[in-house]
This record gives sequence, C-alpha cells and structure tokens, in this order.
Amino acid sequence: MVYRVYVEKKNGQTHEADGLLKEIREFLQIKELAAVRVINRYDVEKIDEALFNYAVSTVFSEPQVDNVSFEAPTGTVVFAVEPLPGQFDQRADSAAQCIQILGQCERPLVRTAKVYVLEGDLSETDLATIRKHVINPVECREASLDLPETLALEVNVPDSVATVEGFITKSREELAAMVKELGLAMDIDDISFCQEYFKTENRNPTITEIRMIDTYWSDHCR
Repeated sequence: MVYRVYVEKKNGQTHEADGLLKEIREFLQIKELAAVRVINRYDVEKIDEALFNYAVSTVFSEPQVDNVSFEAPTGTVVFAVEPLPGQFDQRADSAAQCIQILGQCERPLVRTAKVYVLEGDLSETDLATIRKHVINPVECREASLDLPETLALEVNVPDSVATVEGFITKSREELAAMVKELGLAMDIDDISFCQEYFKTENRNPTITEIRMIDTYWSDHCR
C-alpha cells in the first residue's frame, strides 16, 4: 500500500513560496499571479500504517513550522514536479534512511514531489511560462497528481544489447558522422582513441559501452 502526505510551511515560514511569487511577478512579469503555495508531497511504500503515522511528525514534517494534510491541495491551478527516474532524490533518500532507523526495518520506498498551487487570472501562456521556470527538464518532470498503486519502478531488460557494427573498421569521416548521429560528447580524436582500443580486442563495442565511455569521458568524471 502507498501512503501519501502533504507538508507545507506555516504562515511566516513560507520563504520558498514567497520567493517564487516574487520571481514570477517581477522576473517573468506575470502580474496576474496573486499567490503561490509550495507543498512537499511524500509517497511511501513497504511500511505499516503505525510507522507511517509516526514518521509524519518525526521525519516528513516539523510540527513547529509545518502544516500536514492527507488531502490533495486545491487552487486555480495545481501541478506537481518530481525528479526524473534515476535522478538522485536527496529528500526521498534521507526520509527512507530515517524511517529505516526509526522502525528498525527494511528500508521503505519513498518518492517525493513538489506541488505548486497557483492563484490568479492566469492565461495558458502564463501557465506555460511558469511551468518552464520551475521545471528543469534535465533533472525533473511534471508528475501525476494521482496516487500510484506502487512506487516500484518497472524496468524492461532487453534480451540483447546492440553492437556498433563495423566500429573498428570505420574511417575518421564515418566516426565523425557516428559521433554526430549519437550526440556524443567525445570529439573525433576521442572516438578514434576508443577505436584503437577495441581494435586490440578485435571486436566491436556495444552501444552501452560507447555510451558509458562517453558519459565518463569528461575531465571531471575522469
């Protein structure tokens, strides 16, 4: 069973929401926005009801500064934003670790989202601009407002992994075209260096190997 709770800062503590309202009204020049609420949503699975209720006031919220609700927020416009699948969620990870310690149990599944409640006479253009402002597509996406049946991620494991056919025999021009086609971060000299390595193994790499090498090729990762 998936449990859900909404946590919102009390009046006088709504610094995040107040800052966002100011940004939208002054930076985005959307003066029609009258109010913004920012609410942290927690979904939890693999936990019993008693432990969940205990965690509401010890892990998910601070009673002195937070209001807690189990009902979905309402407003002129309501939307939620969550980390992309595979993106590390610090808030969810910390909550799961705390619950595991408190309950002396197996670590539960926790998923979080940020719920935005907007008030005002907003056009579709205004809403699109606000969404673009708060949703960074590199790390997050708009989330469903519905309660999921499970938090377990479905992973489709392929039967086989594609091989980059002819990789070790490609010319520099063909390698350059491949870099462009796959959108790799490596340049032609980088991919040529990789080609020389796979020549020593006398085999073509899989697309997974190329993607992994490309991901870790930057100076920072190296």
